[in-house]
Amino acid sequence: MHFESLGELFAMGGYAGYVWSAFGITFFVMIALLVSSVRRHKSLLNEVQNKVARQARIEAAKNMENTL
Repeated sequence: MHFESLGELFAMGGYAGYVWSAFGITFFVMIALLVSSVRRHKSLLNEVQNKVARQARIEAAKNMENTL
């Protein structure tokens, strides 16, 4: 579509409510997915680090038991 003015662009030929709400909802969902993914990544990274540290403590305790 070709619009003669900025007002016509925002009006979208009478369909502005549908068009701009679709853009808004899409933008909101994409940002929510990004935030959710970043939080989940951090959570999983912390979980893995905790498991590695726990396993290291278990191995250290086993080594101490064997020295007695």
